[in-house]
Amino acid sequence: MKQELKDHDMPRDEEIKDQNTDSIDESEMDPEPIYDNPTHKGYGRLKDKVAIVTGGDSGIGRAISVAFAKEGSHVVIIYYDSNEDADKTKKIIEDYGSRCLLMKGDLGKSDFSRKIIERTLEEFNRIDIIVNSAAEQHPKDSLEEISDEQLERIFRTNIFAMFYLIREALPHLKEGASIINTNSNTSFVGNPRLIDYSATKGAISSFTRSLSLNLASRRIRVNQVAPGPIWTPLIPSTFSGDDVKNFGKNVPLARPGQPVELAEAYVFLASDGSTYMTGQTLHINGGEIVNG
Repeated sequence: MKQELKDHDMPRDEEIKDQNTDSIDESEMDPEPIYDNPTHKGYGRLKDKVAIVTGGDSGIGRAISVAFAKEGSHVVIIYYDSNEDADKTKKIIEDYGSRCLLMKGDLGKSDFSRKIIERTLEEFNRIDIIVNSAAEQHPKDSLEEISDEQLERIFRTNIFAMFYLIREALPHLKEGASIINTNSNTSFVGNPRLIDYSATKGAISSFTRSLSLNLASRRIRVNQVAPGPIWTPLIPSTFSGDDVKNFGKNVPLARPGQPVELAEAYVFLASDGSTYMTGQTLHINGGEIVNG
């Protein structure tokens, strides 16, 4: 790892790549997020499977993509704008012996999801795992500050995109396929400065549970992971310096989590180790107790 897991003087919130702010590359962050544990070599739990990971270029998405590759999965990474992050993640995946396809575009537009599925099938001829992890957030001090444009945009990126991608993929998913949605602890405890973002995350919880019931007879599992404060490019790109400095200090473990600390949960939900789980939530949040 680039740094040891320890108490860092940094951030509070949870997620992935911001698609509509002045985003930054992981290489610009100090300290850089930890996305891999080189001492863990993988056990072939996802051998020859094909996974689509949205927001897979950086943050939690990068950690997921790398962990999947180490378990033998080929990975299709969907990203919005950071070519440098995407190229680096692709190289890491290939260095672990898996294939990686990069696709750049706006998940908030339904036609892009159609292109993702078509291109994935052309390249790999199968889809086994879908991880919806791309998201954006724009902190505001009051509801009055949230414009119509921001409200529509955040719902398109955070929840409409999940509908679009899964709808296009479903005709090609077979029994045993796994869908994993990235939620947030804000879905359960709220956030006074992320009202619209929290609303999208609440929608993801209902979507995950309802879709899991709908697809149970087809033996396609649908689960979600709800991160707490995780150190990703989304944090310094959307919060003030003081917020970043104190990020993660309000949870029992009193520090932000690293992306690598979530990756194994996604491997578990994607693998045969979780075949009796659907409609469930894994909370990885530094010890905060939440319902759901």
